[in-house]
Amino acid sequence: MNLHGVMHSWARALVAQFHYRILLLSLMPFLVSLVLWGLAMWWGLQALFDYVQAFFVRHDAYATAGNFLSTLGLLTLKTVIVPLIAMWVLLPLMLITSLLAIALIAMPVINRYVSARDYPALEQRKGGSFFGSVWHSLSSFVIFLGLWLLSLPLVFIPPLYFIVQPVLWGWLTYRVMSYDALADHADADERKSLTHLHRKPLLIIGLITGALGAAPTMLWLGGAMTMAFLPIIAGFAIWLYVLVFIFTGLWFQYYCLAALQAHRSTVVS
Repeated sequence: MNLHGVMHSWARALVAQFHYRILLLSLMPFLVSLVLWGLAMWWGLQALFDYVQAFFVRHDAYATAGNFLSTLGLLTLKTVIVPLIAMWVLLPLMLITSLLAIALIAMPVINRYVSARDYPALEQRKGGSFFGSVWHSLSSFVIFLGLWLLSLPLVFIPPLYFIVQPVLWGWLTYRVMSYDALADHADADERKSLTHLHRKPLLIIGLITGALGAAPTMLWLGGAMTMAFLPIIAGFAIWLYVLVFIFTGLWFQYYCLAALQAHRSTVVS
């Protein structure tokens, strides 16, 4: 497993993250995600709260939730259990919105930036396309959503839940980002071969960057406990997600182009 390549590409991505062009790049996906979620929350958030509350009332779930939270020493959360669950349900949708915005808006710019700066001689064989990226992202998300729903009961077994969830997010990030990182430079065969040969390092990058998303996730869920500041907290959480995903895109881009360059050198020799 190419751990040296993982660390080397991490260092290069970290330096590139603070370039003014990359910092400015975060604005467009952030604004797209913010507008979409601002409209969605204005239009349907209260309806979601009402639905969750009605469900709790019909099934006497407040008592069950209170008993469960009491065993964890978190009984004070009972007063915000409805908005907390609603925000938890919205979390994967918000994340995939940010991830798609990065994949479709930011990754082409990241690709051009990294290519021109560090790999100007690497031939572009155009093995991917915009519609291929959309299809690959959406199909990956459908698989992820099914697995995520199946994993929800594990929330009652915290050790397993906090292992399975990062693995799922890491897998989704690896699937989406690796396609876009190789779409311009690799042909279809090279892309498939590289994502297979480097699956473990790419998954490690996905897992690490998925863990980086824990901070904005806690901030997003914390918005349920301070409803008066929810729009500000939600906006800040989205911006943090965009920054994390842009760093993720840079990391995947540097790793994948280095792997592609090494692969072609091996083939030629």
